[in-house]
Amino acid sequence: MVVIRLARGGAKKRPFYHIIVTDSRNARDGRNIERLGYYNPIAAGNEKRVELDTERVKHWVGQGAQLTDKVRELYREASR
Repeated sequence: MVVIRLARGGAKKRPFYHIIVTDSRNARDGRNIERLGYYNPIAAGNEKRVELDTERVKHWVGQGAQLTDKVRELYREASR
């Protein structure tokens, strides 16, 4: 099954996540099909917290991809 989920990056105690499309059997930070954006939970000041290509998310959902709960929240936030 194809899923849209978060892959962790960043340094220790400074998380940064890429929003990716991948096969559900792949490791969390393993191989991905496409990178759709990013999520920075500790963004401060004028830094962007969420950057997401909503058109590509719609495309993948149309192809049968499933969103994780957190990505669904971030998608709603980016769609505003």
